[in-house]
Amino acid sequence: MANYPQLDNARGVWNLREVYDAVMGGYWPNAKSNALVAGGFAPAYTAVIGQFNMSSSGNATSFGDLSLARGEFGGMGNFTRGIFGGGVYATSPNVTDTIDYVTFSTEGNAADFGNLTNSNGQRATGTGGNATRSLITIGAGDSNGIDYITPTSTGNATFFGDRTVSGTYVGGVTSPTRVCFGGAFTPAVSNIIDFVEIATTGNAVDFGDLTVALRGAGGCSSSTRGVFMGGLTPTKLTDLQYITIASQGNATDFGDLNIAVRDPAGVSNSVNGFASSGDTGSPDNFIDKFVITSGGNAVDWGDLTIAVKNAASTSNAHGGLNDGYQGTRPIPFQENGGDRGIIGGGQTPTTLSETGFITISSTGNENSFGDLSLARQGGGGIGSKTRYIVGGGNASPVVTASDTIDYAEFSTKGNSADFGNLTSGRFTAGGNNNTRGVFMAGATPTRGNIIDYITMSTLGNAADFGDTTISVSQGGVVASNTRAVRGGGSTPGYTNVMDYITISTTANATDFGDLSVIRNEVAAVGSGVRGVGAGGEKNHDSDASNIMDYITIASTGNAVDFGDLTSALKAICRGNMSNTTRGVFAGGFDFPAGNPINTIQYITIASIGNATDFGDLITAKGSGSTGSNGHGGLVGG
Repeated sequence: MANYPQLDNARGVWNLREVYDAVMGGYWPNAKSNALVAGGFAPAYTAVIGQFNMSSSGNATSFGDLSLARGEFGGMGNFTRGIFGGGVYATSPNVTDTIDYVTFSTEGNAADFGNLTNSNGQRATGTGGNATRSLITIGAGDSNGIDYITPTSTGNATFFGDRTVSGTYVGGVTSPTRVCFGGAFTPAVSNIIDFVEIATTGNAVDFGDLTVALRGAGGCSSSTRGVFMGGLTPTKLTDLQYITIASQGNATDFGDLNIAVRDPAGVSNSVNGFASSGDTGSPDNFIDKFVITSGGNAVDWGDLTIAVKNAASTSNAHGGLNDGYQGTRPIPFQENGGDRGIIGGGQTPTTLSETGFITISSTGNENSFGDLSLARQGGGGIGSKTRYIVGGGNASPVVTASDTIDYAEFSTKGNSADFGNLTSGRFTAGGNNNTRGVFMAGATPTRGNIIDYITMSTLGNAADFGDTTISVSQGGVVASNTRAVRGGGSTPGYTNVMDYITISTTANATDFGDLSVIRNEVAAVGSGVRGVGAGGEKNHDSDASNIMDYITIASTGNAVDFGDLTSALKAICRGNMSNTTRGVFAGGFDFPAGNPINTIQYITIASIGNATDFGDLITAKGSGSTGSNGHGGLVGG
């Protein structure tokens, strides 16, 4: 669904980022944010999906049908898709593992997505997630498990970890980084709230307690505050209670719904929360609305198309998606356009200091930018929204591993300035999010497993972050706003190993999976959702690759074939030179001649297919250090 701001009926002074927040949140005038309420018991199980507009009051309208009439299941969603998993239906074996999905912008029936991990089915689940990962509790008997899916693709769910409490009838609330689960039926009711970090699989941690032990609370949230609504103690409740998702602590009374209800379907547009349907003593068609940030009692919003209980709900503007660009929203407006790529240093085979730039969304030849502080090749290139940074590399005229970090401002042309030093001189590869840059492993020329980090907005020396899973050189690194994934390299034998870190938290790397082909000197680009690795040396001085393969950064698993470069290349200039749509690869050494080339080529990251000609470098070279101010690691700030 495209939301277009109508600037003629919104009073006040707005910057473009505020406009986009309001449009996607559904609180800009005439912006539409969809809430879907699906299935349930009415009094037989139904497949009906209804929709209502969270930006203007009124009754719901028909959207389509689920693939299976059912109730007691979970609703999830990103900006484009509504997804429904599990549930209870009328015929034996009664509980299903079905996941299906709809596209918010297109009314119609649901399509098959895949299956949950429990083949016996899951029921009465809690859900949450962001634009790249959706979580759902394993509500089967007294299970305490959690599954996750990647909502932009299709496929079966993967096990995430365990909650601190077992049981069904769980409420879920979400920010872009955390999901909190509250209440349960174990078969006793529970007041426990626990939480998980969305980007990192693992077991839940205790958060605090609800105001009362209950089952069957609905949940909704902004990006900062989660609200649990209604529930059963065994008395049906009107209660609205909230938590601050980024902290830990007990829930606080918030206000009341208009009617006591268990299992209400909860949705939000990150400003207003909505409770609908549910068991008030019988199926009900009410829709209540309240303001998440201020609290208070709910007001009547309208009616659903049918009276129903145990329905599932989701929206395209919930707290996991909106408010503050925390790593989940494509950014249409960035400082400096978010569209500049810089290529620095490299080898012809003479080692170079030159830097040049391109505009990623267009095509054309490289233009001169300035010079690095010293000639080098094999340094780690990264880019914040304002700064191009290169760390380490092989310096010239003396062949030695450098610990120099220098930087330049994307918005101005000129020579790079001193930033600080790595913890050790080495050839390395870099990745970053909005605040922190990391340099992963490298060679001195002895291979190492060191990971360093810097805060890109400051100046100073790098600090120790942790270790990669293997000692390796010349890998490729791609990042989202939460993760950096490193793949391939020389150990000194070549490897296909990929490992990852959570950029905000210092710790050792974790195994991610394998590249599709063992190779050294992999170049990588990414959109924040997907990372693509390209080219590389398959056998020392005897074979190069034209292979491109891709991963979904938020998950783990082996890389999948993407397409081919225009020719087999090794030592392509490395660093994430992309915006959130297009990835660009520059230079390299051809095979079998081993000559430097001046070719620039590009791909569309969200698709699959072969690379296309972009233009030419100023100088034919390989092993340069690239960066950009619009790559996927910057989505979220």
